Amino acid sequence: MATLSGSRPPAKTPRPKLRPDDGRLVRGRRSRARIREAARELFAERGFDGATLRAIAERAGMGASSIYRHVRSKEELLVAELADLQEEAWTRFRTEDDRSAPTRDRIQRFLDLQHEVLVESPDLTMIALRATTHTAARVARRVLALQDRTIGLLAEILQRGRMSGELSREADLLAAARTIFHLTQGSRTAWANGLQSPEACREAIDGGVAVLFSGLESPTAGH
Repeated sequence: MATLSGSRPPAKTPRPKLRPDDGRLVRGRRSRARIREAARELFAERGFDGATLRAIAERAGMGASSIYRHVRSKEELLVAELADLQEEAWTRFRTEDDRSAPTRDRIQRFLDLQHEVLVESPDLTMIALRATTHTAARVARRVLALQDRTIGLLAEILQRGRMSGELSREADLLAAARTIFHLTQGSRTAWANGLQSPEACREAIDGGVAVLFSGLESPTAGH
């Protein structure tokens, strides 16, 4: 088709052909999966501090130098494990969630599921708590980002409670979500250090949530 000036439009430059996959992507994914599995096993056997990156590489069946092509530190593997635990708790909650249930029940159900998942990995939980006190570290920033996602989910649940009239319209829901999250973190610190049983930790969280909701709930809710 001619242009208005009568000349032909410039020919389109052909796109470069994509380089065929030579198998490196698949091998890379398999190697990372082996590393993750080895790290998970060694974290469970020796604790996070006792599992070196060299030992993880050996368990994964690769040389100590080869592992650096896939991960830079065991802290990076820790964040990956925490992200998986978080995703598991969220997925289970989303699958089972009754959005018409009372807001407090929904919050407690999420916290129950999260607790069930985390209580299976107390060492990882303790390291994550410890990491957040070194906020200049790369792993700390990534752990804090995971925490922000959890706070966002809690705020979403609270927002639905406000829309249904259960919660006061004057309440700062983001501040409430942060408070719920941080009271769970405080309770888990004692548990992860062996100062509380998992049951006592969960009871402490329930008590804190109950106190918070006494100030959040609308005076007209249920009337």
